Amino acid sequence: MNTKSSGWMAAMAATVALLAGCATQPAPLQGDYSAVTPRQAVEVDQTGASVRWGGRVIQVEPKENRTCFEMLSTQLNGSARPYWATDDTGGRFIACRAGFYDPAIFQEGREVTFTGRISGYENRQIGGYDYRFPTVEADVIYLWPIREQVDVVNNYPAPWPWWGWW
Repeated sequence: MNTKSSGWMAAMAATVALLAGCATQPAPLQGDYSAVTPRQAVEVDQTGASVRWGGRVIQVEPKENRTCFEMLSTQLNGSARPYWATDDTGGRFIACRAGFYDPAIFQEGREVTFTGRISGYENRQIGGYDYRFPTVEADVIYLWPIREQVDVVNNYPAPWPWWGWW
């Protein structure tokens, strides 16, 4: 094989691998957004900031000509999917968008990512606590597929008798 062509092929394969690694976010979620979290947005007024927030659905409220989602926020991974590494959440927020989004599909606990602008704040009761929610006028609502838990079982025998779980 020609060394020029094999070097070119290796460079091309490396380039393809690098570019594939960069394109991890779904197209509707790509872009530049403020790094502010819902908790930070409550502390300092961030009205008008462009954000990409995600989390788990707490409640879906269909209204006359729009639907609002009450969300428990968390950090997002490199694909912009909610990432639940700890119990430390980024607070709560409300995201609204024109149209009807079926609560039977957007069930409690489903993971959703939103992009849009902070349009203001709304106070609601959580139990007896008066909570201040940042509200987002959503441009994109991205419902993630349900994560299935898969238990991997290795049924292959160990190569030596002293190698194993014991």
